[in-house]
Amino acid sequence: MPAALLSRDDLIARLGDVFREHGFEGASLSAITAATGLGKGSLYNHFPGGKDEMATAVLAHVDAWFEHEVYAPLRDTGRDAEDPRQAIAAMFAAVDTYFRGGGRICLVGAFALDATRDRFAAAVQDYFVRWIAALAACLRRGGVKHARALAETIVAGIQGALVLSRALNDTAAFGRQLRQLQHQAESALA
Repeated sequence: MPAALLSRDDLIARLGDVFREHGFEGASLSAITAATGLGKGSLYNHFPGGKDEMATAVLAHVDAWFEHEVYAPLRDTGRDAEDPRQAIAAMFAAVDTYFRGGGRICLVGAFALDATRDRFAAAVQDYFVRWIAALAACLRRGGVKHARALAETIVAGIQGALVLSRALNDTAAFGRQLRQLQHQAESALA
């Protein structure tokens, strides 16, 4: 798609790919212009705050996706709320889709591990706090006594599975770990 016809969402997705591939510090302006097809002037027109504003927009995009697809369904307590088992299964399916079966790193996790963490500390922390809280709420609805501890274990396991999958260059490792974590959650609900 020509750069002039890119939607803001497409532009932010391309920026996210650059940050995933190169990290925040390694995402040079030349890598960003190559990935987006936009020149420096157009990029600064969209993001006057430069690379920091680009990363903030990418993190907000990730946050919005996770809020809609993962957090809200997990903490849904309304009359039509999903059974905790279904909500957790849906979370694992959404996570598998988002991380492309282990082929896509977690940008927020990557930002948490380098110097970028301090620059975007609030967004990084909020991502993990909200995910753990939503999963713990769902587990509590399912009668799990140590819901927060299990939620932390599951979120940490997902993040670790992404690292392991990348380190081994084996996306199947991610799938195996997801299935194991889902089984652990379902067993706790039984």
